[in-house]
Amino acid sequence: MKEIRVTFKLHMPMEIKKKGKWFIANCPIVDVCTQGTTEAQAKKNLADALMLFFMSCYERGTLDAVLRSCGFYPASSDDEAADSGSHEAGKYIDVPLPFMIDKTKQTSCHHA
Repeated sequence: MKEIRVTFKLHMPMEIKKKGKWFIANCPIVDVCTQGTTEAQAKKNLADALMLFFMSCYERGTLDAVLRSCGFYPASSDDEAADSGSHEAGKYIDVPLPFMIDKTKQTSCHHA
């Protein structure tokens, strides 16, 4: 096997509001916004927009800077346990970030 598929999953906060005939979906943490004619379509469009946003940041080499400027920092496992009950249903969206690993080009990823 020369290539391996790896998918990271982000669990991002979101807001959806109805404005006229449109549903506006927003991820306020990274200021990504989209719309749809139904709530489900707006949510799907937001997931797609977030995936494209994060993949674009990765491809440009700016993902670390963008995450830091949006206030992200590593959480400890204690933080996760304390926060596990605060995720209200429908207030978060899961965003897959698909990657491929080319085993023929892989070198050691840890440099001393």
